[in-house]
Amino acid sequence: MTAPSHSARLTALGLSAAALVGAAWLWPTWAQTKPDAQPRPVLQRGAFEADELNHIRVFKTVSPSVVHITTTAVQRDFFSNPVREVPQGTGSGFVWDESGHIVTNFHVVQNAEGVKVTLADQSEWAARVVGAFPDRDLAVLKVDWPASKHPPIPIGTSRDLQVGQKVYAIGNPFGLDFTLTTGIVSALNREIESVTRRSIRGAIQTDAAINPGNSGGPLLDSAGRLIGVNTAIYSPSGASAGIGFAIPVDEVNRIVPRLIRDGRFVRPVLGITPLDERWTATLRRRMGLPKGVALVGVTAQGPAARAGLRPFSQNRNGQIEAGDVITAVNDTPVADFDDLLNELEKRQAGDQVRLTVERDGRRRQVGVQLRAGD
Repeated sequence: MTAPSHSARLTALGLSAAALVGAAWLWPTWAQTKPDAQPRPVLQRGAFEADELNHIRVFKTVSPSVVHITTTAVQRDFFSNPVREVPQGTGSGFVWDESGHIVTNFHVVQNAEGVKVTLADQSEWAARVVGAFPDRDLAVLKVDWPASKHPPIPIGTSRDLQVGQKVYAIGNPFGLDFTLTTGIVSALNREIESVTRRSIRGAIQTDAAINPGNSGGPLLDSAGRLIGVNTAIYSPSGASAGIGFAIPVDEVNRIVPRLIRDGRFVRPVLGITPLDERWTATLRRRMGLPKGVALVGVTAQGPAARAGLRPFSQNRNGQIEAGDVITAVNDTPVADFDDLLNELEKRQAGDQVRLTVERDGRRRQVGVQLRAGD
């Protein structure tokens, strides 16, 4: 292979020089056409709309009363045998009173061996469960912080809610601290199921986005008052689909003080055993029974026995002898045992109630004094 000739080398150098000259000639043109790199001027906005101002006001007012709840479980290493705490789940809650009581869902703290509460100022506090009522998916925690450190949430009422009114939800969806979502009351008096499979009736349905982590957080009206405790969503994917549910505040305000006082919700009792729902429909068809709670047992010396109530029974010939069916409590109809429990939960031991009872097609009313349950 022969080396390039002297003339070839000169030609190559000439082309390179021409390329450099061309690039130098183009540079000023490219530099002059470069986009302006200076920041854009800021367009000043006008005043906030009235609803925006209310969103801001509600969040600033209530968010200091909302907490992020983290639960932990104890894990033991099989080989080295050390014990350590591992995260179990998260949820939301809110400050109930100046004594440091926090309200949340029972399912948020269920089976937790440790509970930590994070406040809006990012301070973290150890908490303990002082009371729970799984049938209503409610629990109360206690945090030992200085008195009046964090404001209790303003309490509203749920008895006068209207479909279409504006609502706010504050919580920690997917662990994102102190998130505000807005929506409306979509429906009232919905029925959802608690962790114990008991019905929670009168639930509020809302389209305010509620996601995992929102559970136990507050549902607020446009005045920033608590109207419900966010507890469930209806979604095939597990994320918000615009159908969320909250336990109404009137129910919460009835249950929480008793959890703080007693550590559990002590339901007053009548001293009865109801017929299993699987057999109620059959017996109703065979004997023409009304809707209500058919009795198959009455506790001796209990409230129902003292009022003269009698259970269904079988005689020596195997025939069913008619007993009592409770059809109403203080004129409020009860179609099944769940209805009866709901009515009893509104009262306390020692209260006097009036039962509507049917036996053999004859209706009567009897007065019963409720007794504390076990």
